Amino acid sequence: MIINLAGAQDDGGFVIDKIIGKVDNYIVLKSELDKAYQEYISNGGRPGEQARCQYLALLLRNKLMMAKAEIDSVVVSDSDVDAETSRRMNVILAQYGGSQQELEQKFNKTFEQFRIELRDQIREQMVINEMQRKITKDISITPAEVRRFFNRIPKDSLPFFSAEVEVAQIVRLAKVSNEQKELTKRQLMDLRNRILAGEDFGKLAREYSDDPSVTANNGDMGFVGRGMMVPEYEAMCFKLKPGEISMPVETMYGFHIIQLLERRGNEYHSRHILISPAPSKDDLAAAERFLDSLRNRILMDSITFQKAAREYSDDTATKGNGGFFTDNEGGLKVPVDELDPGVYFAIDTMKVGTISRPLVYRTDNGKDAVRILYYKNRIAPHVADLQKDWERIRAAALNEKQMKALEKWFNKARKDVYISIDPAYDYCGILDD
Repeated sequence: MIINLAGAQDDGGFVIDKIIGKVDNYIVLKSELDKAYQEYISNGGRPGEQARCQYLALLLRNKLMMAKAEIDSVVVSDSDVDAETSRRMNVILAQYGGSQQELEQKFNKTFEQFRIELRDQIREQMVINEMQRKITKDISITPAEVRRFFNRIPKDSLPFFSAEVEVAQIVRLAKVSNEQKELTKRQLMDLRNRILAGEDFGKLAREYSDDPSVTANNGDMGFVGRGMMVPEYEAMCFKLKPGEISMPVETMYGFHIIQLLERRGNEYHSRHILISPAPSKDDLAAAERFLDSLRNRILMDSITFQKAAREYSDDTATKGNGGFFTDNEGGLKVPVDELDPGVYFAIDTMKVGTISRPLVYRTDNGKDAVRILYYKNRIAPHVADLQKDWERIRAAALNEKQMKALEKWFNKARKDVYISIDPAYDYCGILDD
């Protein structure tokens, strides 16, 4: 079966793509398989038909989960899908300097088409994740099973792990004083008055805005739908009349003045100037004094580092773990090559068991902050060891058990739906009993 799809074009103005699998009303396209296979090869995978078959089986299993989710009434909320779509769109836009125009040129589709397609993909992945959670939620693993899993690995095939460390942090964001905020608002009010007096909005945006996309778009955010901007920004855009310029609006990014250019139903076209108030030297010094005092309490044993992190750290990613960084499986032993460079260089001058003095740094989202680091432990490079690497080996054993459960579920569930595969892939044996 041949279908026409929008995208890159052939001589007739269409991409010709082939349906190679179908599960009830859900289809697998050859382009999907080719993309998954090429990503696997790009990441160092071994080429071959076996790998291609494995990815076809995975795509079919995902479509089967979508079909079964309909039958079993497994759903995800629109609000969760919209929230994740907005987050992902912001990340993608940042990669293109915030320029919708560059993104449209890259993918040869409008910003809204791209957003809708991404939302569909995110919804599908969230439904699949929910189905997998439902299938595997009762699966656990015992210590005996972990040991059996480890003992099955041939000794000459055990993985070699690089040096690992256990490091925790307590972060204190520099709180911007009210004086600094007032200075920022006054600066924006001055810019607003200059625009109302006739100065060019785009020129002033290029000169003063802290939004990195301003060099490409002059502060113009283009047409966006509900949920695409942070709530405070969006709420103001739906209050303004076309052409009107807001008073300073505070969001998580700082303060904005916003001009609504046009509104069409739930879509709006706006432009803005953003100024992020910077903490003063006194604000940073206050954060340093707080952490220095907290460090002394820890050294005097009046509070543990972990308890202090849970109560006082401003870093949401680590405070729940008592301040400890974690690896991809959630373990506390982190390979040194996965550490943030700033942390790596800081502990390189520390002794195991010590707590650093307050260190000024900038967070991933560009905020000025101070932190103290606790260098708890270091594990030298080594061959996988059941005792040293228990959490990592346990995660691998549990993953294997879950994969077997999903395979068993697939073999049973496929009898409840219609599945067909292009005869060209019969050699994969996916539907063989």
